[in-house]
Amino acid sequence: MLDIVGLTVALPGRTGTGTTVLHGVDLRLKPGGIHGLAGESGSGKTMTGLAVMGLLPPGARARGRVLLDGEDLLSLSAHELGAVRGRVVSMVFQDPSTCLHPMLTIGHQLTDHLRHHLKIGRKEARGRAADLLGRVRIPSPAEALSRYPHEFSGGMRQRVAIAAALACEPKVVIADEPTTGLDVTIQAGVLRLLRGLCDELGLAILLVTHDLGVMSAIADEVSVLKHGRVVESGPRARVLTAPRHGYTRSLLEALPGRTAT
Repeated sequence: MLDIVGLTVALPGRTGTGTTVLHGVDLRLKPGGIHGLAGESGSGKTMTGLAVMGLLPPGARARGRVLLDGEDLLSLSAHELGAVRGRVVSMVFQDPSTCLHPMLTIGHQLTDHLRHHLKIGRKEARGRAADLLGRVRIPSPAEALSRYPHEFSGGMRQRVAIAAALACEPKVVIADEPTTGLDVTIQAGVLRLLRGLCDELGLAILLVTHDLGVMSAIADEVSVLKHGRVVESGPRARVLTAPRHGYTRSLLEALPGRTAT
């Protein structure tokens, strides 16, 4: 589905030489699977997702290959990538306020997205938008379309953001710290939702998180990033119960209630 091969990203510097923040990252996402990308803040997790989406900061350079069904996203023009972004591969951002306009209703935002990519009429788009909100378990979805983001709780806003990411039936969804800032009960609900949608729709999900506890609850495969390099990768059970790299062991020992060995 999605193969990231030798992905290297360099950011511009004041002197023009720049700083390399990703060093040859390799990842493989499979249909119907959740691949967890773990690491502490600054390890390059979010940068990996932004590179896949073509949303790197101005002046950044990406090398390697990002193959979506065999097509290299890094070789696409801005126009070609615009047709893929949101339609074939989409992203759920850590803070839903970054992707939900505070002055537009939820219905306006979802229907604009649908009409742009799917070329459908306003009435059909509104019906699809209500179905999407129902799918992510927003109560009274038809009425919710007329509400504004600030009228929803943090957990409900994150569900709306997930609905927006799913709107055009993408094959790949990048979920960047989707449970950060939510209480544990709401976190569990969001994770169950992602797992259910993955199973139901056959999505390939790249779950970005610093929390290995989240990984243990939902991921099928896990890769661990340190300073922009993948130091360990494999099935969840193996990586989280018998880690081979000292950095992975350190992350596990930092979990609350875990005793260092």
